[in-house]
Amino acid sequence: MAPNAMVTSPHYLASQSGMSILKKGGNAIDAAIAIASTLAVVYPHMNGIGGDNFWLIHNGETKETHGLNASGRAVNHATIDFYKKQGYKSIPARGYLSANTVPGAVDGWGEAYHYASSSMSSSVQWHELLADAISYAEGGFPVSPSQHHWTKVNVDKSDQEFRDLGRFKEFSKTFLSEEGLPYEPGDLFKQPDLAISMKEIAEKGSRAFYFGEIAEKIVNDGELNGGMITAADLESHTSTWVEPITTSYRGYTAYNLPPNTQGFASLSILNILNNIALSEVEEGSSLYYQYIIEATKAAFKDRDQWLTDPEFIDIPIDKLLSQEHGKDLAEKILAKVPMEMSKPLDPKGDTVSFSVVDEDGNAVSVIQSIYHDFGSGIIPSKTGIVLQNRGSFFSLDENHVNALAPRKRTFHTLNPAMLFHGTNPYLVYGTMGGEGQPQTQAALVTRVIDYGFSVQEAIEAPRWLYGRTWGAGSNTLKLEGRIPGEVMNDLRKVYGEIEKLGNWEDTMGHAGMILIDQKSNVKHGGADPRGDGLALGY
Repeated sequence: MAPNAMVTSPHYLASQSGMSILKKGGNAIDAAIAIASTLAVVYPHMNGIGGDNFWLIHNGETKETHGLNASGRAVNHATIDFYKKQGYKSIPARGYLSANTVPGAVDGWGEAYHYASSSMSSSVQWHELLADAISYAEGGFPVSPSQHHWTKVNVDKSDQEFRDLGRFKEFSKTFLSEEGLPYEPGDLFKQPDLAISMKEIAEKGSRAFYFGEIAEKIVNDGELNGGMITAADLESHTSTWVEPITTSYRGYTAYNLPPNTQGFASLSILNILNNIALSEVEEGSSLYYQYIIEATKAAFKDRDQWLTDPEFIDIPIDKLLSQEHGKDLAEKILAKVPMEMSKPLDPKGDTVSFSVVDEDGNAVSVIQSIYHDFGSGIIPSKTGIVLQNRGSFFSLDENHVNALAPRKRTFHTLNPAMLFHGTNPYLVYGTMGGEGQPQTQAALVTRVIDYGFSVQEAIEAPRWLYGRTWGAGSNTLKLEGRIPGEVMNDLRKVYGEIEKLGNWEDTMGHAGMILIDQKSNVKHGGADPRGDGLALGY
């Protein structure tokens, strides 16, 4: 708890970077950029400057709330015909052909910074925001248990199509020791090539990623290895400011981002649950889980039917988030009509979510990702930049809603969130975890609003996952081991097969949340013990 400002992120070094910027006189967006850049260095298996990000920004002075879509579009050479001529039925998950979208993250930092410079007070310059990131890339940082684990998973030679990233020269050079082994937790890990790239961005601004030396290295490496990103693709990239979407929940207003994010699925769950009296249901009971799981299934059915780039299809968001639609779906759930789970395309979620609230009332919720753990596995020579494989989620079926096309943005799992009381943010929150994101967001909101949990209690309470994430092939109901056995048995009767996982399971994502007390203005921050995060305030 703190009276002035609060940050939360999934890595303690990044949280400290954000807090340092706030203490220097920076605003919430400045702090978020510092966090984002540090995370791109110290949590490289989850995110990086070769990925995308999405922003939800509230301006404390104007009371305006904005969305920023900093996801990349498919490159001009990425066509269904291109892949089919090479014999592919789906886009490869790894390698150069999986890196078929332009990284949008750095441009997102730049767009957010320019907005803050024109509408928020600050005494911090752009280059200062990347100082910690450059220091950790150049001088090193201790390898986290999470990085060690996911590096070890991804050098599994028995899975040469999806794992075995050691087969890529630059990946092996960057993330493995001279003996070809993952670095151990606590080992000092340096990324000299990434430090050079980050210095270029710090000195010349965010567009230095898309023009100049960095861009040339990305393009040249691709030309030598069958890559797809061209200079024209990089130069033409732009982020997009968007109008956030909303729904009501128990007298509050939930905010999220529109397609191509799955934000409307997160809001749809709340829109459905708004018609179910959860306060009359015991938290943590089988009925509590069942109601949210059924709401999730209903929301995902709509999501999988409609979600893609809205520039390519007219998505009926108003109808999907209407009170009537939410009430209709809730009535079916209450009548115990089972919801069929449409088969998803297996969206995964190797992602970082972080939030900042400053002393002027500015609030920011951000999610940044490279899609799979270590993205495409491709690092263009001398850049240190892991390219995302987000575009591998496109379909090669011409009739699919998320069919691949040049300049198209793919279905994105990333969706930063806020919950408002009147015109002011009350909860600023988010999580990583693919299909788990909407479910965990629902868990956080219901546990705070319906059951009065504190921020940390809501984050630490046992979680579940219906669907797929982290590359898992199963589509079962997964439950953390701390859920009581009798509850698991009740859910097994309803859903058949369930998977009992560990007590504190990485699969459930790394959530973070800030609550702003509407009377005292005290900020309550929480971080997830499932990750390496930290909430800090002053």
